[in-house]
Amino acid sequence: MVNWIGIAAINMAIAVGLGAFGAHGLKGMVSTQQLEWWHTATLYWFVHALGLLLVGILVRLNYTTQTSAWLLQVGVIIFAGSLYAMTLGAPRWFGAITPIGGVLMIAGWLWLAVSAFRLSKVAS
Repeated sequence: MVNWIGIAAINMAIAVGLGAFGAHGLKGMVSTQQLEWWHTATLYWFVHALGLLLVGILVRLNYTTQTSAWLLQVGVIIFAGSLYAMTLGAPRWFGAITPIGGVLMIAGWLWLAVSAFRLSKVAS
């Protein structure tokens, strides 16, 4: 089984590092729009790293499957990664893949909801 708690902790470290780089390393180098993309990517990375921590705990306790974790992890990489890439100079059309990451993150949360409802049905 994948250690989702450890992966969540690594995600948090990455989010802190990328947030700091955006706040200090990119000033004056990119446009205001690009800096907003960077900040949005970092916010989503932080939030989903915390969510992944919760999901990792729930996986360990057998309250959900790893599917939620995989969807969240791949989703945040695609979502934030595409925004980071555009900030660093990738063509603007690259942003067309950003919604794919968003859909995967939504699917991860919905999978967690389905798992929770299934568990409550079994418990009753």
